[in-house]
Amino acid sequence: MLESWRPEQIKNCTRSELNVLCDELRSVIYETVTECGGHLASNLGAVEPTVALFYVFDFPKDKIIFDVGHQCYAYKLLSGRGDRFSTLRKEGGLSGFPKRKESEYDSYDTGHAGTSVSAALGIAKARDLKKEDYDVIAFIGDGSFNNGLVYEALNSLRILDTNILIILNDNGMSISPTVGGMHDILTQLKLGGETENIRLLERFGLTYLGVRNGNDAEEMIDSLTEAKALLKTQSVLLHIVTKKGKGYEFCEEHPTNTHGIAPIGSRKEKEYSEILGDTLCELARKDERITAVTAAMTGSLGLDKFFALYPERAFDVGICEENASVLCAAMASAGVKPYYAIYSTFLQRAFDEIIHDVCAQDLPVTFCVDRAGISGSDGETHQGVFDLSYLSMIPGLTVAVPKDTEEFKAFLKFSASYAHPLAIRYPRSGKIVFPASEEPIRAGKWEYIHKSEKKSSVTVLAAGERCLIIALKVWRQLNEKGLDFDVVNARFVKPLDKELLFSLNGGHIVTIEDNVFIGGFGATVDAALCGEFGNTQNFEVKNFAYRDEFIPQGNVGDLQREYGVGCEEIEKYISDILS
Repeated sequence: MLESWRPEQIKNCTRSELNVLCDELRSVIYETVTECGGHLASNLGAVEPTVALFYVFDFPKDKIIFDVGHQCYAYKLLSGRGDRFSTLRKEGGLSGFPKRKESEYDSYDTGHAGTSVSAALGIAKARDLKKEDYDVIAFIGDGSFNNGLVYEALNSLRILDTNILIILNDNGMSISPTVGGMHDILTQLKLGGETENIRLLERFGLTYLGVRNGNDAEEMIDSLTEAKALLKTQSVLLHIVTKKGKGYEFCEEHPTNTHGIAPIGSRKEKEYSEILGDTLCELARKDERITAVTAAMTGSLGLDKFFALYPERAFDVGICEENASVLCAAMASAGVKPYYAIYSTFLQRAFDEIIHDVCAQDLPVTFCVDRAGISGSDGETHQGVFDLSYLSMIPGLTVAVPKDTEEFKAFLKFSASYAHPLAIRYPRSGKIVFPASEEPIRAGKWEYIHKSEKKSSVTVLAAGERCLIIALKVWRQLNEKGLDFDVVNARFVKPLDKELLFSLNGGHIVTIEDNVFIGGFGATVDAALCGEFGNTQNFEVKNFAYRDEFIPQGNVGDLQREYGVGCEEIEKYISDILS
């Protein structure tokens, strides 16, 4: 039925028919996500609120902004995309997040937390200025509601003098359980401790409405109808209580593990996050200064064991990446050794704090930058392909890229005694691929993975596991043809190993990185060569990096080839030189 569903049909449904529709939506979401991967538990819990929204409001005339987008699957199905839902998160298919290019029903692109209220205010002001008539809704979870950007937006609500509806979907979870003072306020509201807390919210210019069971479609319809009427004269906060993973017992009992899932039957490799958790626990046993910090992603980043063993040294600050960075800086200034674990794409949000709070003070904060490089199916908002660029430009920050999981462990041990800011970036999954380093890790020092018996005219500088795997695959293929070249593990992107680099003394240099070219590893090498010699006359340099584009969703290997880092192109380039 949903394959041919049209949005206008829902207003003709009886209330009992809406319950049947909810069951079908939940079933399709479950079946599709287990096949394609994606955000499961959060979307299962948002079905009834979404059905009620379509029943009461008039999309796409009315505008809705889903914060992050982890709760938008039912919305996609109900807005006429059921016939394409099986393509979810696949290359060329439906995005796992709202995308304006995908449908007129998507009014604003999201993917990072905390933007929905600001976006709703902006769209509402544009509506007012153009003298148009439609409602604007921000749909936000209680985890995202902790984000500082939300409070900046709420602070502007009275100033901007416009009316919006904020639906606060409270399931007590972000990815990990929700924490913090606002969580306590929302919990009290759910328990009936209303007056004082409602007054606090109303000071922002919001009229508070509560829904005890947001997974009851009829109750949601009644409350949304009331909210819609109030929007003519005021902004409304509709606080709804839902169950994450609703309808599937395993998801309800394990909402963290089923928040985002891989396709069932997909190959499971060792994740760097497991190494991080185990190694930090090992280091913490010997060093009482070591702390772990995360922004609402304890389990996803491998820190569950650390939080269990060392709760007094473990800090989840909620979805507040900037706050976490300053917290780490301040702890480091007072003699503590903080490790801040975070996805590459989310670390972007703390760029200013990395510069001014951590690096300008030369504080020994270690950033453990997970999901670096192409991340695959989550698409543009989650591709970790900018971190080498934005981190390398910061004075005093050392940037490391381990060659495999074993070297990652070595980097973590190295970091324990390192007295300066350090970022270690790594992809989601990996393995022990290469022989262990013969020399201990020293800041700014590379190593040869393969060195030709005779001096080669080509040296490949590969940054990180994925790129070294590509380099060695190319070497094996060309070696079978009698061709040879040097392969270097460029495990420090900053500082560069200029001693090794300049010892090449001419010839062909090939750089490979899991990052955009602009400002990245290859660009840094180019700049170093120009700075040393005035020009690149002594060298022929070829950089393999991602083009200056936002990279869509798709298979990691396919995207690498399509966007500029593929074995075939690299092999041809080196073969033409050596042949």
